[in-house]
Amino acid sequence: MQDSSSEKPYPDSITGLIERVTFFNEENGFSVLKVKAQGFRDLVTVVGSLPSANAGEWLVAEGRWVIDREHGRQLQASLLKSTPPSTLEGIEKYLASGMIKGVGPVYAKKLVQKFGQKIFDIIETASARLEEVEGIGPQRRQKIKAAWEEQKVVRDIMVFLHTHGVGTSRAVRIYKTYGDQAIQTVQANPYVLARDIHGIGFKTADQVAKKLGFPADSLLRADAGLQHTLLQATDEGHCALPFGILKLQAVKLLDVEGAIVEQAIHRLLDGGEIVRESIGDRDLIYLPALRKSEEFIAEKVRRLAASPCRYPPIDLEKALSWCQKQTGKELSPSQKRAIGLALRQRMFILTGGPGVGKTTLLDFLLMILRAKKVRCLLCAPTGRAAKRLEESTGMEAKTIHRLLEINAHTGRFSRNEGNPLEGDLLVVDETSMVDLPLFHQLLRALPPDAHLILVGDADQLPSVGPGRLLQDMIQSRVVPVIHLTEVFRQASGSQIITSAHQINEGHMPDLGGAAESDFFFIERPEPAQAVSTLLDVVKRRIPDKFQLDPLQDIQVLCPMHRGPLGVREINTLLQKELNPLQPGEISIEKYGWRFAPRDKVIQMENDYQKEVFNGDIGQVVSLDPEERELSVRFDRREVIYSFDELDELAPAYAITVHKAQGSEFPAVVVPLAMQQFLLLQRNLVYTGITRGKRLVVLIGQKKALAYAVHNETISERYSGLLQRLKA
Repeated sequence: MQDSSSEKPYPDSITGLIERVTFFNEENGFSVLKVKAQGFRDLVTVVGSLPSANAGEWLVAEGRWVIDREHGRQLQASLLKSTPPSTLEGIEKYLASGMIKGVGPVYAKKLVQKFGQKIFDIIETASARLEEVEGIGPQRRQKIKAAWEEQKVVRDIMVFLHTHGVGTSRAVRIYKTYGDQAIQTVQANPYVLARDIHGIGFKTADQVAKKLGFPADSLLRADAGLQHTLLQATDEGHCALPFGILKLQAVKLLDVEGAIVEQAIHRLLDGGEIVRESIGDRDLIYLPALRKSEEFIAEKVRRLAASPCRYPPIDLEKALSWCQKQTGKELSPSQKRAIGLALRQRMFILTGGPGVGKTTLLDFLLMILRAKKVRCLLCAPTGRAAKRLEESTGMEAKTIHRLLEINAHTGRFSRNEGNPLEGDLLVVDETSMVDLPLFHQLLRALPPDAHLILVGDADQLPSVGPGRLLQDMIQSRVVPVIHLTEVFRQASGSQIITSAHQINEGHMPDLGGAAESDFFFIERPEPAQAVSTLLDVVKRRIPDKFQLDPLQDIQVLCPMHRGPLGVREINTLLQKELNPLQPGEISIEKYGWRFAPRDKVIQMENDYQKEVFNGDIGQVVSLDPEERELSVRFDRREVIYSFDELDELAPAYAITVHKAQGSEFPAVVVPLAMQQFLLLQRNLVYTGITRGKRLVVLIGQKKALAYAVHNETISERYSGLLQRLKA
């Protein structure tokens, strides 16, 4: 790049109309604009930083001219200001830019032809007159008015955030959370951003606070840092943190003296915002809700496990004989003994690896109990897991959130002690995925006389949320456990199942990979080679040999997010290979991802209003730039996202093994390399392999697989549930 500012007649400042926004980064405001500038015949390229940029706005820019090797002459602006347009041409471009939902190029032209320069005043003060324009009825008029009001406030928030050194991509979410009081709320306590706004962390909120003049040693900052540290700990599976570790982490985060952090801890303890309790030899600090969950679960589980069974009388021999005739399946002696034990328990855990007959056992149990008019409810933590449970049992199964009737507006569950579920037996599948807060809510809604069966594989990864619920209940020996270990003949023919059991026992699986096998290992010593092979395997080799659809049937599971074999990099490459844009198609770039029709996407957080939940996988159906909306199909229903809500979605060509829990896919591909050694654990590889139904392919270094197989270290999770259960 070469400075050509000495060349004339190029002034150091220009004014003009933004003709086109070539590029805009919402995180930092970096913009590339095409401007119809006064005194210039051709469009001028301006590069700089703005809170927001829209075609049609009037721009003032100051800076220096440079010649870019690829893009030619451009003004690198040190100062950029944009204001709403005043010319008819600018107003039309502004309205047509898609910033106002319900107005595209066609209606922009009609509105300007009808109302001219008064159009903004008409929308703001006399919006009923919009219906004078052909095609605009009450519904569209209300949509335009609402979008206009929202974008005015959002623009103010954008400018405020940008002024205080923060990217503006979350401005709409901030507005929807705090409404018209957004700026005042943030000025009073900027740390609420980290607590309330998805995608904004403590460091970003701290940056705003610093710009607003909050001192580094303020107790408000220390309070926020401590609460952030405890919330971060729940993301790592902890229910609490030892006092010393909490203090140490907060001091490191805040870069202040330990005395300030201790003062803040005692202040929060006095206010009841955190709770301190000695459990065993640990001095633990809890967020109050998590301590309450532990106490409630321990008390309820101990009571349930000790309560007598309330099923009607059952003749076990007759019942089993009837089931075998109905299904044509013959139970093994161990399965018969397990069913006899299960029918005597008020609550029990059914666990075991793949191919050991958990599904068959559950089917027989439910057949017997339903014949005795026992009302059975079935649920699982994710939509995919619930669908699998429904397919295997032939009974309706719901996600836990749907079973508990989540209120879309409050995020609270309608089912609780005062409005319990209606059933005699509750079955929870994939219990290893269930965290403590969700299980707490499930137990609250359990009818007083109901039975409870928890099904899951305790050797899989624990829940993403806080706690090790299934493992702690098994380890406590308070709850009866039926642990199936016998791999049945029909399952033992699957190399996936035998490999999973070998890995779970700490042995390397057979990597021979016979042509008719369903389990393969492709050795690639370098990550770059592994990436190249992975793309070929997903795009060509698996579809050709197994007739599987690369988009619908093949799922790449990565141990990590970052790195050449991480989710982010693999997603970008697979999206390019499997879903290139077709001529005439449009895409949208938001929050660091490109979204286009046919893209495979995953929901990254629970959205109760849309009834889509963390881990749900769907496919983009369409994009509507005029309405600023994107439609995604999840199973049999379509869900609409505004462009500003796309931080809830991410591409799902590759996902983490954690996100795949509770799901099964026809084919699974897992890249493995020593670069991932921090996460290479036995339960992670075991969980990944057991997600594949028909085919599993591991690609990478044999050394990495061996490291994972022999690494049975399980990251400790700070929790008091096990001790409370044993108490």
